[in-house]
Amino acid sequence: MEDYAWILEYFPQGKPSDPKREPLVQLVGHQYFTLLESSVKRESNVIVGQKVYIGKDARNEIDRIKGRITFSDLTPSAKEILSKVIHSIVSEREPEYVMFMNKAGSISMRVHQLELLPGVGRKNLESILAEREKKPFENFADIKARVHSLSDPAAPFVNRIMSEMDGKEKHYLFLRPPSPLY
Repeated sequence: MEDYAWILEYFPQGKPSDPKREPLVQLVGHQYFTLLESSVKRESNVIVGQKVYIGKDARNEIDRIKGRITFSDLTPSAKEILSKVIHSIVSEREPEYVMFMNKAGSISMRVHQLELLPGVGRKNLESILAEREKKPFENFADIKARVHSLSDPAAPFVNRIMSEMDGKEKHYLFLRPPSPLY
């Protein structure tokens, strides 16, 4: 369950297709990258890109969580800001992703978890593995300094998370696989 989320889209008058016209937001969860739609308290001022509390205790901006949504349910503008928000989340949770770089292993005889990150091919994989053998990575700056081909160490994680959200992946590293619809 998510406690915090980031606002991706704000509908002050609700969606035209909804019978109940109430202020709505589309959100991405901070911990599990869950995509949600929520109603907003009428007296609250929310802005796109804002981090809000959505947990069980009293909420300031969010009235109720209406439900989960899919990547295809996001508006074009929500999809546009999503990568920036995910980059902020990955940067804020940097130690987790650095740990992934230090601990990731093989999925099969031919595929390594790091190769599933966009921009990390066989050559980068060998460089990353050699560097982490010498000494575990400490942070993104350390990765950038030691693996010169990764100018933005957060970018492969952002791109992978976006791809997993879109449901285009065979293996899921950072999100739960989408549930089959019956």
